[in-house]
Amino acid sequence: MSAQTSAGCTSPSASPSPAAAQVNHPAAIPRGRTTTATSVEANRTRVRTVRTAGMGARTLASPGVTRYERASASSMRRPVPRPSRARSRPSASRRRTAQRADALAYARGVLDAEAAAILGAKERLGASFIRALELLRACEGHIIVTGLGKPGFIAQKLSATLASTGVPSLYLHPSEAVHGDLGRVSRGDVVLALSNSGSTEELIRLLPPLRRLGAQVIAITGDGDSPLARGADVVLDVGAIPEACPLGLVPTASSAALHAVSDALAMTLLKTRQFSSEEYAALHPGGKLGRSVMRVLEVMRAGRANPVVRANAPLHEAIVVMTNTPGRPGATNVIDASGRLVGIFTDGDLRRLVERGKTDFDLPVSAVMGHHPRCVSPEDLALTAAALMREAHVDQLPVVNAEGHAVGLIDVQDLLAARLV
Repeated sequence: MSAQTSAGCTSPSASPSPAAAQVNHPAAIPRGRTTTATSVEANRTRVRTVRTAGMGARTLASPGVTRYERASASSMRRPVPRPSRARSRPSASRRRTAQRADALAYARGVLDAEAAAILGAKERLGASFIRALELLRACEGHIIVTGLGKPGFIAQKLSATLASTGVPSLYLHPSEAVHGDLGRVSRGDVVLALSNSGSTEELIRLLPPLRRLGAQVIAITGDGDSPLARGADVVLDVGAIPEACPLGLVPTASSAALHAVSDALAMTLLKTRQFSSEEYAALHPGGKLGRSVMRVLEVMRAGRANPVVRANAPLHEAIVVMTNTPGRPGATNVIDASGRLVGIFTDGDLRRLVERGKTDFDLPVSAVMGHHPRCVSPEDLALTAAALMREAHVDQLPVVNAEGHAVGLIDVQDLLAARLV
């Protein structure tokens, strides 16, 4: 290559002065910049400075730079990866776990608030509760329960509880009452009015007409100085109760207190009335509860469905009775001349006779019947009869009255139909 003649440049073959050598030395050239004193060859190779520990300033184009050094310099120029910010954030599963824990903690707080409201109402029970109880016990008419909104639902439940325990009761909707349903109320009735605020307009409007009709009013409220409380004969004050709600508005803890005091009033009234389980069963004929107090009288086969044969009747007559009786019970009661039970003959007895080859159907049934069978009374619980059948491994039981007369028969199919077994 020919020497450059432009100002500021020197020939490659010429010996540079010490100052020029210092300028043109690769270590003196700032990175990314060139000078007019730099040779064409240096510009073409685009000198990059390699600074490594213990080797000073050298160029990648220098003859003494090894292949390893070039690779090291290349790797040093690569940007160092920074830690991702996302790694420092909690994972989605951890967030879900925390949210679930917060939800459970809040739910437990709601229950704590409602439990505290009920315990607070408990401490407020006193002389007014006794006066309300005496007023209900002396009631000669109906107990009318009324309320609106959430207390209205509690009022409906309270009326249903009273009715199910033998107390004549009905629910009166406040809005419907002023449009004719006040006709349900008569002199001698007691009205239970439920309102947490005690200022429900629809209830306040009922007070004057209830007075004119001769009914007495018991108020269950959270404000003992409310218009409802001032217009009532007796006031059960549950106190001002903060709601278990993020907004502090939704009736929650106050409703729990109203509900609890209503139940306390109904159950205490039940206890003072000496209400029996038999009376309760008479009002609950359906469902599991009704079945648990069902009597044998309600499920036994009586009248034409009660198979009966005399003790001196031939065996074939007993078989005819078992076959022709409505429902085909698979057994027959065996009685004496006075109608008292002396035994029972069943399908099982007949099969055992056939197995033994005793097929003389002219034999008297008393010769092959079962003596001293287990029996039940019409007033026994049907569950007692079911337990007796399981214990004795039998499918039928005679039903006898106090005089020993066979008044019926109970079959396992009857218990199955009543869902007692």
